[in-house]
Amino acid sequence: MATTAVTRGASSALILLLGAAMFLNYVDRGAISIAAPLMKSELGLSAAAYGTAFSAFFWVYAPVQLVVGWLCDRFSVYRLVALGIVIWAASTLLMGFVGGFLSLTVLRIMLGVGESIIFPGSSKIIARHVPAEERGMANAWCAAGLSIGPAAGTLAGGLILANFGWRAIFVIFGLVTLAWLLPWHREVKSLPQTPETGAAGVPVARLLGQWSLWAMSIGHASSNFAFYFLLAFTPLYLVQHEGMSIQLMTLLTTLGYATQGATAFAIGMWSDHWTRSGRSEARIRRVFLISGQLLTGAALVAITMTHDVLMIGTLLCVAGVATAFLPTNLYAVAQMFAGPRASGTWVGVQNGIGNISGIVGPVIQGMLIDQKSYEAAFYLAAAVAVFGALWWAVGVPKIEQVKLD
Repeated sequence: MATTAVTRGASSALILLLGAAMFLNYVDRGAISIAAPLMKSELGLSAAAYGTAFSAFFWVYAPVQLVVGWLCDRFSVYRLVALGIVIWAASTLLMGFVGGFLSLTVLRIMLGVGESIIFPGSSKIIARHVPAEERGMANAWCAAGLSIGPAAGTLAGGLILANFGWRAIFVIFGLVTLAWLLPWHREVKSLPQTPETGAAGVPVARLLGQWSLWAMSIGHASSNFAFYFLLAFTPLYLVQHEGMSIQLMTLLTTLGYATQGATAFAIGMWSDHWTRSGRSEARIRRVFLISGQLLTGAALVAITMTHDVLMIGTLLCVAGVATAFLPTNLYAVAQMFAGPRASGTWVGVQNGIGNISGIVGPVIQGMLIDQKSYEAAFYLAAAVAVFGALWWAVGVPKIEQVKLD
């Protein structure tokens, strides 16, 4: 491995590019929800069929995380990230040419294959290059990309949708993502050419025997459930249930995601300041996770109780604040448990199990909307969020690096 001075010097550009990749990840992943108000009717999709196509992304994305995380600990994580982005960018672009449910579903699956690299890959790079007292901001850059991506995607996608139709959204987003490969290639070439030494001595079976990994995975799934509900159904809810225009939907949804991005940076700075002061990093991250889940549940219930545009916009911003508490700390805690040797494999397993919510959630939520109401789907997401708060409080053990030798 390179020296500490070299890895820290290289970390800033790497983390910025990882944040940009996370940004593009969620721009491309969420494009389907922006296109949905027009795409759904043109392709003749019911809410349940749309929910199934949305969830198809996770059918492979979730289980393949186990393999991808293992690969990140044993081979060049930088090349794996580049390969994943090629696959997901091409899948996004080709969605602009789908003819129906089947082709849309197949490309959503391929998008999941490509995007499976970003969380284990970024966690491996952060654990390798970033010291503990800077871990909050490093993860905040990625978390901000996770939230600003949907914000920018909603804003840009809404404008494209209104002026050029839904197919142009996918073509333009796919081309922009491919352009990211150029600065990444230049940055990776500048890194010291050292062999990958990874976690070859840490078998997956040993990690799977750690209760802390399973506890984190359950908490991760509960955190994802509400976030993916908002990502998948907010545009449809605002247009179909509340009767808003595409332009107003775009504005309110963008505000919610922008608030989430700004909050992620604040949380990152606060947690790093807390850690540098000598106080417990584990304590502040657990508090953030509990608070985020409780606030998410409250915001979801409150949205169903109003039809006022200003109030709905405010509550979407509250939901943005709440959901920002989660990814910034989810991955930081995973890195604390795993350490640099096994962070790729650990996050691969955790993210794989955690994204089961993306497989089952949109399908169940779409069925609830079809058969009952949007309110029922909101209440279910809120209930899972509250369960998550309780789980982070009592289900996750003491946060410290596990012994793997």
